Amino acid sequence: MAKIYVGNLPRTVTENQIGELFSEFGVVDRVRLVTASDTGRSRGSGFVAMSSGAGQAIAALDRSRMAGRRLQVRPALPAMRSGLPRIPKRARRYRS
Repeated sequence: MAKIYVGNLPRTVTENQIGELFSEFGVVDRVRLVTASDTGRSRGSGFVAMSSGAGQAIAALDRSRMAGRRLQVRPALPAMRSGLPRIPKRARRYRS
């Protein structure tokens, strides 16, 4: 299964619309839009998991337009885990 990053999405787009767009090129397994935790609104990017047709979708949709915005479609990078303990925000301000 290939994972694809989709950036510069219109804030009004839905997961169903992205799924329909990518389904023209192959089987879409999952679509997830990145949302702001405090408002729940879209942050303008998301991820698509495809079991087939990912290469064709990336080639065809990268730099295409959706609602006047030029999409960025790339293979998703693996999530980075540093393994370091998380420093609370309050402590970061006073760290030297």
